[in-house]
Amino acid sequence: MPSLFQGSAVALVTPFINGKVDTDAIARLVELQIEGGSKAIIACGTTGEPTTMNAEERELTVRTIVRAVNGRVPVVAGTGSNCTQNVIDTANRYADIGCAAQLVVTPYYNKTTQEGLYRHYMAIADNTTLPIVIYNVPTRTALDISPEVLDRLASCEKFIALKESSYNIPYVMDKIRHVGGRLAIYSGNDDTVIPLMALGAEGVISVVANVLPQMVAQMATSYLAGDHATALDLQLRLMPVICAMFAEVSPIPCKAAMEMLGLCSGEVRLPLVPIGDCNRAKLKDALISVGLNL
Repeated sequence: MPSLFQGSAVALVTPFINGKVDTDAIARLVELQIEGGSKAIIACGTTGEPTTMNAEERELTVRTIVRAVNGRVPVVAGTGSNCTQNVIDTANRYADIGCAAQLVVTPYYNKTTQEGLYRHYMAIADNTTLPIVIYNVPTRTALDISPEVLDRLASCEKFIALKESSYNIPYVMDKIRHVGGRLAIYSGNDDTVIPLMALGAEGVISVVANVLPQMVAQMATSYLAGDHATALDLQLRLMPVICAMFAEVSPIPCKAAMEMLGLCSGEVRLPLVPIGDCNRAKLKDALISVGLNL
């Protein structure tokens, strides 16, 4: 099966205006991403604040993104939840609106065991039609999917990729060894794109691409083209921005940066709050350091 994408995909923020989903801003952001070289768009991934939106708002957001993309790049809908049936219901709600796949984060808070993880994902595979990208982000979920579970899941053709956000590189290497090329691997962290691509990852699902789509895309495509020096240089140049973009809970700094650039409102929903003044100043300096005009 060919990869969903190679290069950089954006975990798109969901812009709000006066408490409502800003569909006009979504359409503008989609154009910015495609022009900037993003190879796929994640709709209502965790960066898109789906846990603060109701089902109708999430569906509106996904439909708006699909309509704006108009088939030019794959759209991946975030369906993850710590309730298996909610994932199934959400994925089936999106089944026929034009998404290429679903992104399913490992359960959080109740977390479950490794056997529970396997059964969770297999229940989703058995009861939904969209291909599945597994999302592992232990810093947010306090749960790390094991190489053995990935090995078992990779035997099912419904699973097409792993978005890996663990910083335990030896453990990630063991996962890559176990899946044996049966799953495409994507970095889920902007600060480990080149390390994971050196281990065989095909690109990144990026938060920073919301603000710097061209730089992130160039970093990933340069590595894929064999220009490792350029790719590494871009990774290192991006590090101050990456650090500033995660100085507070994501996507708070990302939305602040987008507001500074006039891309959309910086509005977030509780329990998230606007970025603090100190981190806002550091974020502004980091954006200026890569040549952005504020």
